Amino acid sequence: MDSTQAGLFDHSQGDGDGITLAHYAEQAYLDYAVSVVRGRALPDVTDGQKPVQRRILYAMDAMGLAAGAKPVKSARVVGDVLGKYHPHGDQAAYDAMVRMAQNFTLRYPLVDGHGNFGSRDGDNAAAMRYTEARLTPFARLLLDELDEGTVDFIANYDGSQKEPLQLPARLPVMLLNGASGIAVGMATEIPSHNLREVAQACVALIRDPKLSDETLADLIPGPDFAGGGQIISTAEDIAAIYATGRGSLKARARWKFEELARGQWQLVVTELPPGTSAQKILEEIEDRSNPKVKAGKKSLSAEQQQTKALVLGMLDAVRDESGKEAAVRLVFEPKTSRVDRSEFVTMLLAQTSMESSVSINLVCIGTDGRPGQRSLRHILTEWLEFRAHTMTRRTRFRLDKVSDRIHVLEGRMVVYLNVDEVIQTIRESDEPRAALMARFDLTERQAEDILEMRLRQLARLEGFRIEKELAERRDEQAGLQELLDNPRAFKRLMIKEIEADAKTYGDDRRTLIEAAERAVMEVKVVEEPVTVIISQKGWLRSRQGHGHDAAQFGFKTGDALYDAIECLSTDELVAFSDQGRVYTVAVSSLPSARGDGQPITAMIELEPGARIVHMIAGAAGRRYVLGTRAGYGFITTLGDCTTRQRAGKQFISLDKGDVLLKPALLQATDTHLAMLTRKGKFLVVGLAELKTLSGGGRGTILMGLDQGDALDQWASLGEGGLLMQGVYRNKHTVLTLSLADLDEYLGKRARKGRLLSVKIKNPRLSSV
Repeated sequence: MDSTQAGLFDHSQGDGDGITLAHYAEQAYLDYAVSVVRGRALPDVTDGQKPVQRRILYAMDAMGLAAGAKPVKSARVVGDVLGKYHPHGDQAAYDAMVRMAQNFTLRYPLVDGHGNFGSRDGDNAAAMRYTEARLTPFARLLLDELDEGTVDFIANYDGSQKEPLQLPARLPVMLLNGASGIAVGMATEIPSHNLREVAQACVALIRDPKLSDETLADLIPGPDFAGGGQIISTAEDIAAIYATGRGSLKARARWKFEELARGQWQLVVTELPPGTSAQKILEEIEDRSNPKVKAGKKSLSAEQQQTKALVLGMLDAVRDESGKEAAVRLVFEPKTSRVDRSEFVTMLLAQTSMESSVSINLVCIGTDGRPGQRSLRHILTEWLEFRAHTMTRRTRFRLDKVSDRIHVLEGRMVVYLNVDEVIQTIRESDEPRAALMARFDLTERQAEDILEMRLRQLARLEGFRIEKELAERRDEQAGLQELLDNPRAFKRLMIKEIEADAKTYGDDRRTLIEAAERAVMEVKVVEEPVTVIISQKGWLRSRQGHGHDAAQFGFKTGDALYDAIECLSTDELVAFSDQGRVYTVAVSSLPSARGDGQPITAMIELEPGARIVHMIAGAAGRRYVLGTRAGYGFITTLGDCTTRQRAGKQFISLDKGDVLLKPALLQATDTHLAMLTRKGKFLVVGLAELKTLSGGGRGTILMGLDQGDALDQWASLGEGGLLMQGVYRNKHTVLTLSLADLDEYLGKRARKGRLLSVKIKNPRLSSV
């Protein structure tokens, strides 16, 4: 390795022009990140396009592929784009063009595709050599003012061509068509909106820049997806998302019931939420009605069996009748006509993607060239600033052009009024241009135009035409200058043009916005008494009825009873991991007691390296004391511990090396908690001193501990006292201790207690 190479690996800053490898890598990655953000992934708030889309539109416009032109092979367009403006892969450019032509992807397509351009079911487009394309009429909103000095042009990748930095969009296309993309460290997900609504909002903001949020929300109530559907989020939720620029909407399909002969009926889905296809729903129905055993499992889980029974009990058949006549037509036939229609719909919504979440993340590149998250108001305001800027440049461009024409016409009027003298001057002069300029006080531009005139333009009729055009041009010049000088006139023109485009290209809203509750299909469970049998190794099963003899329960070799909990079939079982996380399993989903049951790990998603240490079951209102051997604890209810997430939730805060105690059930008559440490310290405290935490946590100190000691067991007690059992004189002994008997051990929370004076070896505490 030479000295130069060695310097690259030197972590010191170094002297001279050398840089460290770390600094070089950091700068190189930053350059790459900026390139991805600005050059590939994020749309521009000005015209709503990413670079590849902008280049496709510009290339097609340059090729003369307007809406009325004959379409050409897509391969020609892609070749032109790659050769002149976008030196990347041809498939990437073609994929971008395909997306711009899909009416189920873009609310207002920019490319008119002929041939197979894919389907909403995820089918790919035909190869570019088979398809043809041209621009749609809507694309004129982006391209019409391109040659009027409205935007800057920059050199292409090799300097041989010029391309626009932005397109002079006459409407905020980014909001109309939406965008999605993943950059480095940021992503965007912008939904599509209705053109008329966005145009109305723009006009309202021009008239009143301080427009209230409520009025803006009335003008743009929510997205308008290309595939229609229904937004069920509330107006408040939508407004909050627009205010922050980030959030998630709830959307669902739209359907209708078709009546058949003999009282039969069927449900027909006609519109789907974004990101959902008919093929995807069919696959989900198949997965629910004919589930596969999960990897690593020997049989279907209780949840899979319940879902299968639910779907097959209500659904008889499903078929996809989508085609040319109907873009989406999914037909669902019920098992019988007696199936409740609302329950049938709820089941389909809950079990498929017919109801889903739509992510919104309004990230784009602003007029200052910086990427960032923006609110809806911020996006509209920035675009209006851009539109005012392009209109100002357009007006100045037109004014310069008109002024130049007036200048030329004024020179021609000199010829018309002095035609003989002009001809004589030209005939007699060796330098006619200079002679004309000197004789008639003309500019070089006027003299050059006179010399290029044809003789027939000197006719009397042509003079009248010059006078008429000159008057018209001067009126036009005055009007253009008025726009630049009068902000009110300028705003009136902005409003007029936006309203005209809205009238030309606008259409009715496709997506219904109507708040509704999310569909949740709950399996109806008959409420009956059951006994939940839990083994020490975490196997679960349930047995009908109460009052069973625990000695009769059988277990696998090496396993034994952990607990037998009497509860109801409608109750929940909560499992605690050694890391303080809680998991919930419905008692109704537990296997029957005919076999050995199922392990709890098959019913939940246990975090790696964790194990289940305790389980409780019962009604949501049951109260428990939760705590650790370190002496911390609190009171909570079983309902507070429950969660719908299979991966559970963190509920108890544990220090490293700390261990959970078995939860202590509190009866309505309990007033105290008895605690015993490993070294025999005993303390009884009032439950009123314990803290109640519904959201979990660490709790407070229940009992002070000496060095090397730990809380070993506890039990709740009331007027009935406390049971203490152990060995006394080689005999198993059970003592019932009343509160009076325990008076000497009563104390405040966090005290260390007293040594237990009862002469029982290995005492065990339990509630009466």
